[in-house]
Amino acid sequence: MDGRGSRRFSVRGALALAGAAAVAIALGSCGFQAEPNEAEGIVERFTELLDKQDYKEAAELTSYPNGAQATLKQMFEGLQPGKVDYQKTQFIGLDSQSAIFSMDVDWNFGENKTWDYSIQGTVRKLAIGWRISWEPGIVMPQLSNNRTAKLVRTLPAPAPRVVDITGAPLMHEQVINVIKIDPTKTSDPVASTDALAKAIEPVAPLITGPSLMQQLATSQGKPVIAVNLREGDFEILEPAMAPIPGVVMEKQPRLISSDRRVWSPQLDALRKVWQDSQEQHSGWGVQIYEADGKFVGQVAGYQGPPGPDIAGAMDQRLQRAAEDAVVSVGTPASIVAIQPSSGAVVAVAQNSQASAHGSVAFTGLYPVGRNIELFRNLAAVTEHKQPQDISVQEAAEAASRLGVGVDFRVPGLDEVTGRLAIAGRSAEQVRQGGGSDAVLASPFGMAIAAAAIARGEIPAPAIEVGRPGSTDAKLEPLPGDVADRLRTMLRDGAGSPEFAGLRSYRDVTGFAATAGADGWLLATMGDLAFAIHINDIDSGDAATRMAARMLQSLASPEP
Repeated sequence: MDGRGSRRFSVRGALALAGAAAVAIALGSCGFQAEPNEAEGIVERFTELLDKQDYKEAAELTSYPNGAQATLKQMFEGLQPGKVDYQKTQFIGLDSQSAIFSMDVDWNFGENKTWDYSIQGTVRKLAIGWRISWEPGIVMPQLSNNRTAKLVRTLPAPAPRVVDITGAPLMHEQVINVIKIDPTKTSDPVASTDALAKAIEPVAPLITGPSLMQQLATSQGKPVIAVNLREGDFEILEPAMAPIPGVVMEKQPRLISSDRRVWSPQLDALRKVWQDSQEQHSGWGVQIYEADGKFVGQVAGYQGPPGPDIAGAMDQRLQRAAEDAVVSVGTPASIVAIQPSSGAVVAVAQNSQASAHGSVAFTGLYPVGRNIELFRNLAAVTEHKQPQDISVQEAAEAASRLGVGVDFRVPGLDEVTGRLAIAGRSAEQVRQGGGSDAVLASPFGMAIAAAAIARGEIPAPAIEVGRPGSTDAKLEPLPGDVADRLRTMLRDGAGSPEFAGLRSYRDVTGFAATAGADGWLLATMGDLAFAIHINDIDSGDAATRMAARMLQSLASPEP
């Protein structure tokens, strides 16, 4: 069906009126005479009120005002923000008590969203005067038997695939079972939350009764989501969950990882990219439903083809290795890995302790600590000074030459690379400060810095292959002597004692630093650059141990 709807209603209307006209002629020969002025005026007034979507007044012109008002109200509300034009096209008086008429109807739902059809009806003279004989079909086709109409946004099918950097499936749409606790449906929330936590423990061991009660305490009496389950897990756990008072189970389509071992805030960003694609390629439709909500059919609309497949930048094998590394510690930790040659963000992992604070790999801001020496040396070479002569202010401002503090616009991604923490402080205050907190950076920002050192210029980060982020900042290549100094610092850093665990891996260079109780590592290995951040480290080599765990996992055969 095209955007203007079917014209079969027009043909039927013409045939019906042609037959009625023949009847009218025969009746006229017997001396009957209709009252065209008054009857036709009712039809004209009816169309005017419909054009204004004045369903109350329009309903009063029908033989069944209550039923007409309910139908018209739902139709106009269901087709918002549509505008309509009803026009009388024919009027034939049958006798002194009745007449028939036809109307052309044009709906406009926005640019390139139009629907037109023709319908016919009857007007009769009742005790209270001429009235439109009411039936829903006189305003819209198929709108009979208490059916409802709704303007909907349609989505292309099949939906685009989401694949990883190698072309392997990364995400797909699947029905997910959303398990909720509704406090209004249980008389003992503590017992219900404890029972639900026990039921889902095999797949969600970190969700406890007290944690669910904490969610309920801030939900203002509304249901809270306990867990999302794939169909396979739901089938196993459903018998244990169903009898628990207050448990509500809903099925919803979701875009999820094809491999359940892959979990990352980068998937959330790709989910937004996928949703944006669906929105951009969406269509529209006027759909009819039965009174009980059962779908009847679509009477108008248009849906174009789906968008192209989404080529994610993630390398799933490296991603799983990074996940294995971050869960090896009991404090918040995150890893971001970038391909310097392309800017592709190939892995982003954070453990559950970090995830409790949000998408910290992309948006968490932490003092860079001793990493400021990288920025200090960059400024020293640029300004032809000795590093000790570079002020904290100068070092902090040099951070942007490596991408820290640069604002990127990456489709689907909420991110921040870093910011100067010394804004608003006087130069004297900066000189007197230790400088370790002069720059705050995210793991994402520091991974860009490591990639910039490896590449010799800041790569535009991308979570999709071939679709780099943009920025208003002017990104200039690092002068050769600057890049050489920074690469030397990374090579020298690989010789430090805390780097011992990484020396067995070829071509790994890096700079390990602490910031108070936190640990950082910036590292490169061939066409790979990554940054690690750990809160509250247990030793000075904590970050390099995590890097070794990631590389060991990457090198190990997968089951």
